Order: sequence, then C-alpha cells, then structure tokens
Amino acid sequence: MTKDNSIQQQQFDRISNGQGFIAALDQSGGSTPKALALYGVMEDAYSNDDEMFGEIQKMRARIITAPDFDHSKILGAILFEKTMDAEIDGTPVAAYLWDRCGVVPFLKVDKGLVDVANGAQLMKPMPELDALLARAVKAGVFGTKMRSVVKGANNDGIRDVVAQQFAVAKQIAAAGLLPIIEPEVDIHSTTKGEAEILLKAALLDQLNALPAETKVALKLTLPNVADLYDDLADHANVVRVVALSGGYSTDQACALLSQNTKMIASFSRALTEGLNAAMSDADYNTALGSNIDKIYKASM
Repeated sequence: MTKDNSIQQQQFDRISNGQGFIAALDQSGGSTPKALALYGVMEDAYSNDDEMFGEIQKMRARIITAPDFDHSKILGAILFEKTMDAEIDGTPVAAYLWDRCGVVPFLKVDKGLVDVANGAQLMKPMPELDALLARAVKAGVFGTKMRSVVKGANNDGIRDVVAQQFAVAKQIAAAGLLPIIEPEVDIHSTTKGEAEILLKAALLDQLNALPAETKVALKLTLPNVADLYDDLADHANVVRVVALSGGYSTDQACALLSQNTKMIASFSRALTEGLNAAMSDADYNTALGSNIDKIYKASM
C-alpha cells in the first residue's frame, strides 16, 4: 500500500458510517455520447474519442469544483479510468477529491458487457485488471466499481452474474481496494421483482462464502419491495449498500430511495439532471446544488 493506513481507515469509516451518498461520475465510452447530449454537448462538438473524453472531463471537472460538491453531503465519487488519469487545477483527480473536497475516490474497472445470455449480461474479460488496480492504489483510489446487468428472472443468468462479480471482487480486495459489486436489474424488465428476489438469494450465498476479512459494497437497483435488501446491508462482509438510479428521474429515484432505509444513493444520471454546458456558473451551481440536496436527503 502506498497510501497511509490512517487515511485508508478514515476513508473506510466515512464510507461505512458517513451520512451522504456516492456520486457516480464514471460514464464510459459507450455511455459518454448520451451523457454529453443530455448535457447540451452534441456529437458535432467533437471529432474523435480523445476530444469526446475531453468534453466529458470538462463536465466532470465543473461538477467536482462546484461549491456544493464536498464532504458535507457526498461521501465518495466513482471515476472513469481516463478521469483518474486527468488533473483538476494541476492536481490528479483522485487526490483533488480527497484533499480538496473530502470525498473518497473510487474507480470504475469493468470494460463493458458481453451480449445477453440467460437473461443477463456478464462483464467482458479484464486481462489488464491487476495493472489497473496497481495504478489505482498508487493514485490514492480507495475502491472500485464494476457493473453487470440482469434483464429478467433467470436464475442461471443471475447466478452467473453474481459468481463473476465475486470472483473479480476477491482479486480487487487482494489488491487492497474495496470492491463495489453492481449487478444492475433493468428497471424495464417485466420480471423485475422476481429477478430481485433471485438476486438477493444469490448475493447472500456468495457473501456467506467470503472470508471474514473480505469486505465488499453492493450497488443495486432500487427494488420493487421496499427494504428488500436490508439483510444484505446487515451482513458482516458488507460495508454499505448503495442504489443506482437506473434511468429513473431524480425525483423518482429519490422517492424510491427514501423508502429503503438501509440504502444510500450512488446516482449518475439523476445527479446531473438539468445541467447544461451553456449555463452560467450561478445557474449551474444552483441546479447541481438542488440535485445534491435532494439525493442527500433521500439517502438519510
């Protein structure tokens, strides 16, 4: 570990016990054009991937440097790999988050999804993961996040997703980082509720098989049945259960989250709803501050 153990303990305590939410700023290559379009930056504003990621970096830097983006309501922030490698005002982003904002940095590590099989999408292979984890540790990152998708109530597909997530989570934990396991359930699935029951059972089976010292966090779709995931939040190996917005509006996501007393938010699209690149700083900061406040209150 290159990071001071006392800092790591502070960050662990903040994520496990702090009041607030985790901001998701980790749109990747596939989701970046849509995120930029919602932000008012159309595809004719950039001509290649480097320019596209330059635009999304401007967006993320504006969010992170906004007055309300700090430790008072935000516990952590999930970064895309290129964001981890970038700087804000001459400071590497992970260091900026912790040193300037008091926000714990996480890194998205998955490389996207394979095609649907058994009603689910597994993660693509990650042969470079060990090298990426080493870079993350060196950069001062505390944890990681990786996403799979469950399309419906297919027990085989769900168990495949969860088994893969936990296998990779053990590799991440061995590198000294806290893995956030994200098996997203599609909010448009006609069997969403049934899928969530199967997912909970699969997660509990894997959690019960973990060594006592291996800690994970879970990032889950807001469930049809309120407080469905309380047993997961109470599990000895689980540091925190956070919720993804999954395509719900900010107001919808916050209303659902407020019904789940042991989940906090880790929203992406809901966090940036209503923001536009052309806004004045005053209007931008007001809109972002309003979103942060709503998400914070729903996470309490």
